[in-house]
Amino acid sequence: MSRKFHVKKGDNVIVIAGDSKGQKGEVREVLTDKNKAIVSGVNLIKKHTKPNAKHPQGGIVDVEAPIHLSNLMVIDATGKPTRTGRQLDEKSNKSVRYSKKSGGIIK
Repeated sequence: MSRKFHVKKGDNVIVIAGDSKGQKGEVREVLTDKNKAIVSGVNLIKKHTKPNAKHPQGGIVDVEAPIHLSNLMVIDATGKPTRTGRQLDEKSNKSVRYSKKSGGIIK
């Protein structure tokens, strides 16, 4: 059974806790089984790699590590971090996410 999270792939988010606090980025992937997400440009770690097609020399590469969903907040259309809620859309009769701060729908 799939769970519904406050963060989805493609959302702009800000990190609210941890070493990367204050950094913003776009969610590239949500790891539902671990309650974590990979955010572009956030929570970078050094990874030692063997030579391969992408890195012929091998060496040390910066990689984005997963960050827990509880440390992320969605940025709404106004550009401010907000909590998200769910409400029924009258037109399509489907559940949509909305910003609790501004009241606008989050795509």
